Amino acid sequence: MKEGAAPLFRTVNIHKSFSGNSVLKGISLDLHEGEVHALVGGNGAGKSTLMKIITGLYKPDAGTLEVSGEKVSFSSPADAHTQGIYLVPQEPLIFPNMSVQENILIGLPGKKQTLIPKIQTIMKQLNWKIDLQRSAASLSIAEQQLVEILRGLTREARMLILDEPTSTLTFGEIDSLFQTIKTLTNEGLGVFYITHRFPEIFMLSNTVSILRDGLVSAQGPTAAFTYESLLQGLLPANTKDLGQESTSFDFTDSTVDAPAVLSVESLSGSRFQNISFELKKGEILGIAGVVGAGRTELAEAVFGLTKIKAGNIILCDESINHLPIKKRIHKGLVYVPEDRQLHGVFSITSIQSNVSSTLLHRWRNFFIPFHREKRTAATYMKNLRIKANNEKQLLSDLSGGNQQKVVLSKYLAAQPKVMILDEPTRGIDASARNDIYRIIKDLKATGLAVILISSDIEEIERLSDRVLVMHQGKTVNVLSKEEITKDAITSLSFGANNEVVK
Repeated sequence: MKEGAAPLFRTVNIHKSFSGNSVLKGISLDLHEGEVHALVGGNGAGKSTLMKIITGLYKPDAGTLEVSGEKVSFSSPADAHTQGIYLVPQEPLIFPNMSVQENILIGLPGKKQTLIPKIQTIMKQLNWKIDLQRSAASLSIAEQQLVEILRGLTREARMLILDEPTSTLTFGEIDSLFQTIKTLTNEGLGVFYITHRFPEIFMLSNTVSILRDGLVSAQGPTAAFTYESLLQGLLPANTKDLGQESTSFDFTDSTVDAPAVLSVESLSGSRFQNISFELKKGEILGIAGVVGAGRTELAEAVFGLTKIKAGNIILCDESINHLPIKKRIHKGLVYVPEDRQLHGVFSITSIQSNVSSTLLHRWRNFFIPFHREKRTAATYMKNLRIKANNEKQLLSDLSGGNQQKVVLSKYLAAQPKVMILDEPTRGIDASARNDIYRIIKDLKATGLAVILISSDIEEIERLSDRVLVMHQGKTVNVLSKEEITKDAITSLSFGANNEVVK
């Protein structure tokens, strides 16, 4: 860092809202030459939105960006590239059918004769050895990240944004990446380093900024922080109970003597390892953790969307490891996905068609029994208080909260024994959220077992009988009802307690 020099990059009082929802509420950050500036924050803190503004994907509603003291405005990532800013995403954007060289040079103006020696010079400086003619399809995740970094450096990046770069790397690959970062910063490059891993912050960064609810809750030299002060900056500023905002629900634990309806035994798959738990009739098991902890991957494996590598899934005393999804639904297991637009609904069809979609395999007649289909939809519209003109109304005409109720109706129509809810209140307003909570409470009372995955710690705290906390693909603890607090969940989610449940 040069004394008195303007920052390499600066954000000043950045604001951004979507549909009236304020996501960034005045973010100011500095990045200096040769500095690693760690950005940490819980799910929904605003990190991704801020990075999209810095890289030209979004325009801020208010505030300014500065490069070396000069105000800049970006309309696209290409504009950011011209100012020396390059993002290395958590999931590298690699074209598998191209060579390494083609992936690095794609979209870059200039002649190959001059660009290829430039790549080779950068690789030599970093002590990297990779065949530029190699097929990108054969690259490991770590090698794909190197290709992304080479893309940025070939474009003469002065600042790199690394988004959770170690989430899928081995220890050896992490050491190699850290050495690369240190080499680059020694040469004056600045790095914004986004991570949920506290040890990496203290190992690598010079400066830390903690984002919480669209604001910087704490900022300063890394040496001034401890694990405890990092956690304090992450905890919600307003810790009042959600029940104070709305009708309070009594979720007394009536599951002590209830039978187990789902058992997961030593399950391993994509991005999670050795997960075990039991789910009892009428129980709500919360699964908490930060982005990348492996929560959704676990849910998808239990439901059968992805293959497992090891372990066993037992539903009502029967192994379902090799059953297709249709048979798992028939046996009583359903999954309400996080992205309802992509996986949960048919937006250009009616409420009626959406609700009946999980029942088609039961109606084996050549013609769909439309009177029965209409009656089923009408029943769920009434019970779940779906606001619509009638059963024929297109799903795309409904509000987000009512669409989510239709998704729930669709899977409840299958008469499940176990329901996995992945971010069930994502993107819906407070009133609809209360309705969803009421529905979950009613489902629990009927004996339905629920797995609740949520990034909202207050939601997990409020609804769960027990909470399984995941960190880096592993179970770090299972909290009983008495142990569930925002502080405990936050601390475990960020790996402050490194004890792993065997």
